[in-house]
Amino acid sequence: MQRASRLTRELSLLATEPPPGITCWQNGQLDDLRAQILGGVDTPYEKGIFNLEIIVPERYPFEPPKIRFLTPIYHPNIDSAGRICLDVLKLPPKGAWRPSLNISTLLTSIQLLMAEPNPDDPLMANISSEYKYNKQLFLLNARKWTEKYAGQ
Repeated sequence: MQRASRLTRELSLLATEPPPGITCWQNGQLDDLRAQILGGVDTPYEKGIFNLEIIVPERYPFEPPKIRFLTPIYHPNIDSAGRICLDVLKLPPKGAWRPSLNISTLLTSIQLLMAEPNPDDPLMANISSEYKYNKQLFLLNARKWTEKYAGQ
């Protein structure tokens, strides 16, 4: 019950006051959500629209939602299955999830990760070393992927 009322409140807030460049909605059931993140200005993802899937667990907010990219993205912290390496998506002790966080916060954190990759905690080692040692090539590849998969 607590989960349903909290999710309803969060979705209503996301609909009326969404963070800039982020939209989120129900995909049928209350625990199956979809989101879109617009690629940030001055990033290789600019002008891209990235779709995400959000599965809210039974124990939410005591357990973080499972979020993954449905749109392919060239990024050191996001793998080919769309899984995201981000501390707020994991429970402690390895992660930083807290029940006080919400879906809006998570989507904003993912948007920030897109703008500022963390090459020291990669899911994709090859993309990470490209980001670290050949940034121009990384930016070129990330722009190509954005045009190919996330272009309107």
